[in-house]
Amino acid sequence: MDASIAGLTRQWTTWGPVVAAVGLALGWGRHDLPGYAVVLIVLCLFAAVLSAVHHAEVIAHRVGEPYGSLVLAVAVTVIEVGLIVMLMIGGGDKATSYARDTVFAAVMITCNGIVGLSLLLAALRNRTAVFNAEGSGGELAIVCTLATMTLVLPTFTTSHPGPQFSAAQLAFAAVSSLILYGVFVAVQTVRHRDYFLPVLRPGQSGHQPESEHAEPPTAAATWFSLGLLLVALVAVVGNAKLISPTIEEGVASAGLPKPVVGVVIALMVLLPETLAAVRAARRDRMQTSMNLAYGSAIASIGLTIPSIALASVWLDGPLILGLGPLHMVLLVLTAVVSALTVVPGRATLLQGSVHLSIFAAFVFLSFSP
Repeated sequence: MDASIAGLTRQWTTWGPVVAAVGLALGWGRHDLPGYAVVLIVLCLFAAVLSAVHHAEVIAHRVGEPYGSLVLAVAVTVIEVGLIVMLMIGGGDKATSYARDTVFAAVMITCNGIVGLSLLLAALRNRTAVFNAEGSGGELAIVCTLATMTLVLPTFTTSHPGPQFSAAQLAFAAVSSLILYGVFVAVQTVRHRDYFLPVLRPGQSGHQPESEHAEPPTAAATWFSLGLLLVALVAVVGNAKLISPTIEEGVASAGLPKPVVGVVIALMVLLPETLAAVRAARRDRMQTSMNLAYGSAIASIGLTIPSIALASVWLDGPLILGLGPLHMVLLVLTAVVSALTVVPGRATLLQGSVHLSIFAAFVFLSFSP
């Protein structure tokens, strides 16, 4: 009996996504979930998140960097798009800014929360965190460009009233985002792949550190993990969709600003990448953490905005993308501090603390603008 229980416990990464998917199937379409059901769905959500991290790391070990980071970033972003579209379909007029709120929250979470926490953990262990300035600097440049083109410019354009693009401007921004994302993927995986590989410290051999000495998983195990990763990601966002009405009701009843919904959704969706980046930083693979953070931000903008632009053809209501003054200030501050962090190719506790301070300010001001 004990041996059977222990064996089942060791296989939680296998049954976790399955149970979460079953919970999603049972709760789908219900708008009046009782309290105990919400609690169970939250538990399923976290089980799916932890399982997604495990299976993403299995795939990353098999395909190597930077492909592994790219797999998780793209998968989570594709599901994020589906979540935003579903919320906009059912949210009516109050959902016109969900895309903007979620994408901006994703930028703040990745560029300040994930980067800051990863730098802090890596520096605590090794005094300094080292990474490739060429690769991380290029990723940061794309994040800043995409964020400015899609979240800042709509506030200042004059072809359409309000902080939104005209149809032609939205099409231009969507196509430009897709092209820039495609160039990034080509550079990261083919032309300058070495810029995005973990940096070895002086005195280290050419082998990957620590756990990377383990043999890569077999092809069958990799495909199995890929399937479970997709199930886990669908379960994460699907269960997040189930509890989103509860979140919206809680936000409204507490008198909190509407953008808080986007922040909460982005935090849930990006939890797998956060955990994966933290684990990589603890293994002294800071470049992997940077790839996950900035790659997720690039994918979040470069794939989400074009998808939402396409969906806006049949969605009712305007598509509000332009940021307000407060969020623009936070975006500029993030860009400047990130550039100062990335350029040297190494960072200490100080840089990690600064990024976490900006992230804390973003979260606090989201609840109390």
